[in-house]
Amino acid sequence: AVAGAARVHGVRAADAVAALLAADPLERLATRPPKYGEWVDLAALPQVLLPGREAALPEAATRNLVAMLALGKPGETYPGVLRIRDECDRASLAEFAWSLFEYWQMIGAPAADTWALAALGPLGDDAAVRDLTPLIKAWPGESGHAKAVKALDVLAEIGTETALAHLHGIAQRVRFAGLRAKAEEKIAEIAERLGLTTDELGDRLVPDLGLDASGSLVLDYGPRRFTVGFDEALKPVVAGEDGRPLKALPKPGAKDDPELAPAAYKRFGRLKKDARAVAADQIARLEKAMVNGRSWTPEEFRAYFAGHPLVRHIARRLVWAADGVPFRIAEDGTLADAADEMFTIPAGAAVGIPHPLPLGEAAVKAWTEIFADYEILQPFPQLGRTVVTGPPDRFEGRRVPSGAVRGLVQRGWLLRTGDDGLRDEIGRPLGPGAEITVGLDPGLWASGDDLPEQVLERVVIEGAGAPGPVLLSEALADLERLSG
Repeated sequence: AVAGAARVHGVRAADAVAALLAADPLERLATRPPKYGEWVDLAALPQVLLPGREAALPEAATRNLVAMLALGKPGETYPGVLRIRDECDRASLAEFAWSLFEYWQMIGAPAADTWALAALGPLGDDAAVRDLTPLIKAWPGESGHAKAVKALDVLAEIGTETALAHLHGIAQRVRFAGLRAKAEEKIAEIAERLGLTTDELGDRLVPDLGLDASGSLVLDYGPRRFTVGFDEALKPVVAGEDGRPLKALPKPGAKDDPELAPAAYKRFGRLKKDARAVAADQIARLEKAMVNGRSWTPEEFRAYFAGHPLVRHIARRLVWAADGVPFRIAEDGTLADAADEMFTIPAGAAVGIPHPLPLGEAAVKAWTEIFADYEILQPFPQLGRTVVTGPPDRFEGRRVPSGAVRGLVQRGWLLRTGDDGLRDEIGRPLGPGAEITVGLDPGLWASGDDLPEQVLERVVIEGAGAPGPVLLSEALADLERLSG
C-alpha cells in the first residue's frame, strides 16, 4: 500500500520508499554510537545467561547489549534487542534490566538515560510489573508525570496479562487525573487494536493468578499441604489439609521439604501482592456494571465470571439475572434460583447484575434471606444498597465538605469550571440526553485551595432525555451521603 501510494508521486518517491522498505531494521543506527552514563557498571550488574543457565554473555557482548538498549525509548525498541531476547535466558535478562533501572533511579533518573526505563519494555517480566506499578502511581506526586507516562508505554510493551491488568488498574483508580487520562488513552488504543470496547477489554484482562479451575491454589510443603481460596474482597485465605481455616500461611519448618516449602511460601507472597493489585479494580468494575445496567451473553458470563478462576470468588457472592430472572452461582459452580432449584440460563439471554431498584423489594428481601442462610458476604452493597427517590431540589441549601465534593469525581461526577476560573458546578450523566447538575457556592479552585464548605445550589435534572431510574437513585444517594 505504501509503495503504491509512492508511485503516484513519481519515480524518485517510489525508489526512495522501496529503499526504505527494503532496509534491514538492524542497520538503522544513529549516526554516532549511543552514549550512556558512567553509572553503568557491568561488573555490578547480574549476568545475562544463555539458555540452560550454565553460561553467560561475555563482557564485550554485554556491553553491546547495553548499547542496543541505549538506542531505544519507551515504545520504540531497537530490533536487535528482540533478537538477543530470543537467544538468551529470559529470567536473567529481566533481572539485568531491572538492575539497570534501579541504578538509573538511584542516580536521580537523568532524562538522558531514560532508555534504562525503556529497557523494561522488551526485557521486563511480571515481577518488574509488580515493582514498577507503585512507582508509576507515585511519580506524578514527585514531579515525575512525564516519567510516569513513559512507564505506561513500558507496561503496554511488556504486554502480559499482569502488565495489562496493572495498566487497566491505573486507568481506573490512580489519583492523578493526568496520569489516569493517559492510561485510559493507552487502554483505548489497545482495545481499538483488538476490536473491543474498553469494558470488553477489561473483562479479558483479569489475570487468573495461576489458580486451578476451581479457583484455588495448593501450596506443597512436602510433608504438608495448604489450600488457598479467597474471600469477598479477593483477599487470599488459607486452609490446612483438614479444611480448617488458618490465620496465615505457616513459614517453612525444619521438617518441610527444603526446596518445595520456600518456593511455595514465596509463591503465596506473590499471590497476595497480585490479588491486592487487582481486587479493588475488579470489585469496582462489577459495581459499575450493575449501576450502568451492563449485560453479557451466557457464553461471556461463563467465561469471564462463573468460570474465571479468580473472578468467580466475587461473582458467586452477587445476585445475577438472565433476562430479568434472578439467580446465583452456588459454591460448586452450578446456578440456583430463588427457590434454590437448579437454574439454566436461556440461550441468547442478557445476563447482568441487577440493581435492587428494578429487582424489587420482595425479591431483595427473599435473596437477602438466602444470602444470610448461606452466610454469603457481598463484595459491594447490592441487596443492602440504598435506594433513593424523590425531588432532587430538596438538597438545595445544604452545607457539605469541599473535600467530599471533590470525592464525587471518583463516582462519575464531573466538575465544571465557570468564567472566573472557579469550578462552580458539578454534574453526573443520568442516561442519554439527561443529567443532574448541582451548583456550588463558593466553588472549588483548580489549585485545591478551597474553603472548608460548599453550599449546594440549584439541584436540577436537565436535558431532553428521561433520566434512568437506577442512575438517578445512585446520584441522589451520592448527594444524601455528601450532606450526611
